[in-house]
Amino acid sequence: MMRLGRAAFLFSILTGWQAFAQTPVWDSSGDSMLSGTYYFREVAWVATASNGGALSDAVALYGTINFSGTGTYTIAAAYLDGVNGLNPSVSISGTYSIGAGGFGFLSHPLQSGSVIRGMVANGIFIGSCTEAGSFNDLFIAGLIPSPAPTVPYFSGSYAMSYVNYSSSTVGAFEDAQFTMNPNGAGSLGNVSIRGYFAGNGTTVTGQVASNVKYISSNGAMVITFPAANQNTLSLVNGQEYLYFSPDGNFVFGGSPNGFDMLIGVRTTSGGAPQLLSSSLYYNAGVYSDATQISSGALDLDTYYGSFSLSNGTVIQHSRIFSSVFSGTYSAVTTGSLATPGAGAYSDPYTSYTIGNGGNVRIGFGIPPYLGIDVALAAPGFSGTGVYLNPVGVLNAGSYAPFTTGISPGELITLFGTNLAPSFAQATTTIFPNKLGNPSVQVFIDGIAAPLYYVSPTQISAIVPYAVSTYPIATIQVKNNGVASNTVTEFVNSTTPGVLTSPANGISVAAALHSDYSLVTEKSPAQPGESISVYLTGLGGVFPPIQDGYPGSSDASSLNTTTNTIAALVGGTTATVLYSGLAPGLTGLYQLNITIPTGLTAGDNLLDIEGPDSYSSEALIPVGSGVTLNVAPLGTEVQNGQTEKPAQHRKPRPTQKNVVVNPVQP
Repeated sequence: MMRLGRAAFLFSILTGWQAFAQTPVWDSSGDSMLSGTYYFREVAWVATASNGGALSDAVALYGTINFSGTGTYTIAAAYLDGVNGLNPSVSISGTYSIGAGGFGFLSHPLQSGSVIRGMVANGIFIGSCTEAGSFNDLFIAGLIPSPAPTVPYFSGSYAMSYVNYSSSTVGAFEDAQFTMNPNGAGSLGNVSIRGYFAGNGTTVTGQVASNVKYISSNGAMVITFPAANQNTLSLVNGQEYLYFSPDGNFVFGGSPNGFDMLIGVRTTSGGAPQLLSSSLYYNAGVYSDATQISSGALDLDTYYGSFSLSNGTVIQHSRIFSSVFSGTYSAVTTGSLATPGAGAYSDPYTSYTIGNGGNVRIGFGIPPYLGIDVALAAPGFSGTGVYLNPVGVLNAGSYAPFTTGISPGELITLFGTNLAPSFAQATTTIFPNKLGNPSVQVFIDGIAAPLYYVSPTQISAIVPYAVSTYPIATIQVKNNGVASNTVTEFVNSTTPGVLTSPANGISVAAALHSDYSLVTEKSPAQPGESISVYLTGLGGVFPPIQDGYPGSSDASSLNTTTNTIAALVGGTTATVLYSGLAPGLTGLYQLNITIPTGLTAGDNLLDIEGPDSYSSEALIPVGSGVTLNVAPLGTEVQNGQTEKPAQHRKPRPTQKNVVVNPVQP
């Protein structure tokens, strides 16, 4: 796999410009992935900044959803509203569009004009309505097994994770985990439950539910947890409806009278399953940020996204709606797994259990981040002819997964087969929109994109600035006039991806001292020193520039970003002296930042924040020596102006360059 290396930010290229964007339509070639009758559950919580994240209303919608396989659905469900109570029978119809990679959206069944974005894998759909801006939600659906499960079907051992928020008191948000051992005859025996309430900090709450019973009903299980006695805090009680994935290895559900969500995986008695190495996973979840609970504030966050595993490296994207602190934004975080994860493992934020041979993983939040997470192994994709992998559109700097989307001016890498007859690379500082012989082109919303290089399996291209006109974009490759399949992506204002050395999205940032030497662990940046960092995905610039042309080297007309970009090193705000296209280079942006004082010497995380993004992927080696009072690289960019960093927002608390150590189940 080729990656954009060190030479790329010292060498530029570009192409002609074509400004005829086409109105994009989301790829629906994967609609057949949703076909048949599914059980589903959606819980929506209304918690806003004005009341410190306290719950003002909640909704649970649960029942069956029938997908036509051609883009329409019908729902027969019960609707529970925190204000108006239960309506046991509602009928709703809607539409959906699923791309070839299993990524797409459903029209929201309750909120006109909104959609639930999510992913399909192995008969399961998971997602969230992250763009509505007025509520947090989590949606899960599973194709009903055939034949429909009955009491004997439910047997074995299941690891469960649970979340509930049903009170206007912020401290009432809870999560829990437990093991169920159904005997296939209607009994779970005694179930030991442990969990946390947000208001109780790290204090563990324990509950033993005695003589738990279950019955089957229309292919689902109805489990009854006896209420705890009046002197004991109860984590789970009353009825819980439980639905199954097609193979029975994943379960989900919740209370018919509450605003909770329950997920689980069947565990094995033999060798513990591991995450599938070199794989892509889709995931979604909910968590509460209780770091401000002492001042009466709780941030509720729901998300969808994906993460990739490669040689122990984890690169994760989460599209998050934060009800209190940050609104909607995308977070890209990176980390490393000491092993792929054996049966169960944890990081500082979440405890995970793996089931179904590594195809399903569930998570349980650790204070102060209580919540649940479900991850599904994505299926493999291949095609004939000129084939663009539907999950193979990646940020060229961070290699963030395809669900991250794209932004104007971003350098992206496309993966597939038969994309070009052979390798060819641009040879001037203006990237062409045709490369190779016969020629290869990439069209994004019908605009011929500037190309850095092409090869049979990989292409590097720049997203034209005109794609900012639409919320989605279409991408297609043409090899000698033969068109590939079309892949669709969501368009964002920014998608920061820092180039790293080596180019794996998790290593030391591609950054230069003022003498143009590389910042390395042997030559670290010093406190107070100004360095230049090279990256992509910062969006529009002013003055505007033609697609594929190098950034201006004229000090009076540098192409600065129209988006405010902030940076943090080691969690401390770094002054941004310049944010814009790298002068004289093509396809790259440059940040000149001043290293904060007071940092711990060694590798420090470099976080980049845009108006709708947060990237926490690369490292900056920081020294403890003499503070260098030197001019930043490219003093011509200094004009006495300093960008005011945006308020720091926390990315989803997983895989933040943390070595994850396996623990015993």
